[in-house]
Amino acid sequence: MRNPLSKQITEIQPSGIRKFFDIVSEMKDAISLGVGEPDFDTPWRIREEGIYSLERGRTFYTSNAGLQELKDEIVKYLQRKIGVTYDAKKEVVVTVGGSEAIDIGMRAMLDPGDEVLIPQPSYVSYLPCTILAGGVPVVIPLKNENEFKLTREELEAVITPKTKILVLPFPNNPTGAIMTREELEPIAEVVKEHDLFVMSDEIYSELTYKGTHTSIASLPGMRERTLVINGFSKSFAMTGWRLGYVCGPQVILEQILKIHQFAIMCAPTNSQYAAVEALRNCDDEVQKMREAYNQRRRYLMSEFRRMGLECFEPYGAFYVFPSIREFGITSDEFATRFLEEEKVAVVPGTAFGDCGEGFLRISYAYSLEDLKVALGRFERFINKLREEKK
Repeated sequence: MRNPLSKQITEIQPSGIRKFFDIVSEMKDAISLGVGEPDFDTPWRIREEGIYSLERGRTFYTSNAGLQELKDEIVKYLQRKIGVTYDAKKEVVVTVGGSEAIDIGMRAMLDPGDEVLIPQPSYVSYLPCTILAGGVPVVIPLKNENEFKLTREELEAVITPKTKILVLPFPNNPTGAIMTREELEPIAEVVKEHDLFVMSDEIYSELTYKGTHTSIASLPGMRERTLVINGFSKSFAMTGWRLGYVCGPQVILEQILKIHQFAIMCAPTNSQYAAVEALRNCDDEVQKMREAYNQRRRYLMSEFRRMGLECFEPYGAFYVFPSIREFGITSDEFATRFLEEEKVAVVPGTAFGDCGEGFLRISYAYSLEDLKVALGRFERFINKLREEKK
């Protein structure tokens, strides 16, 4: 019998995040700090609008690119949040989460052999989506001493004549790093000098705890070179609603829409109606969630300092990325032992790229009560490791 499988897909490794999630789901009294999902319920007024849309029989396909009403609200939202204006009819496509936007954005822009620059540690989908689109991923290892921010020198060192896209994943999953306007400006200059395009994943843009989020698309000459990807999962606690969007130049969005038409048809209809309510009337709920995350972030950083654990201070998303190099074991070994011995799941940094070795991703999208219990177990575990090293 012939091999029914694609060699390309079988060579792609599954997500390193799911391994620990699957184990902890079957472990009694275990605590998971591994999943990047808000612990808040979707705000009631958003849920109510979703329910109302079903009660009204709004269960049919929308247009492929999404409800015009929603696209209009997305344009208004981006204008007030990042200061960039898009044509709601030609430069916005509503997608099934931000993940679909990454996938179809890559497929719309890449020819075989085109290189995509991917700063790591970063979200697990960029690299496989590049490969599946026929591109060649080129990893840029980010450094702890730079707070895992991309520098001009790191970017220039990897550009070749085949380079086409730079993925810009800030605020960052898994590190929590952000990049300010001043830090983005030299990156934008390099992009323009080398005639590159940017895929700016801004799914955590609302979860910024120092200053305000800056999109590279807002810098001079960058709007026409940038795809802005965002969605509702993180900021509005709408992970299961599966709704995102991509905005950018019409010439790219026309081809993105073509792929979306054939692969998806349209995003879920009731999710789209609910998202209209989210963008119009839920800034206060987003602010409350952001304040709660920030309180948890500060608590974790304070506890790490008290324990003597090295961790740069992150100002975005809902993750911390502490160093565990002092213990002399790999990230995977640490996470596996921690789960087995203390029943707490965290994600090894290597799930987000090889340069994540020596680090852990810990999510604080959990209640303070759970975090306090988990950190008590964490402190006991690292004290045991320190004793073992003596």
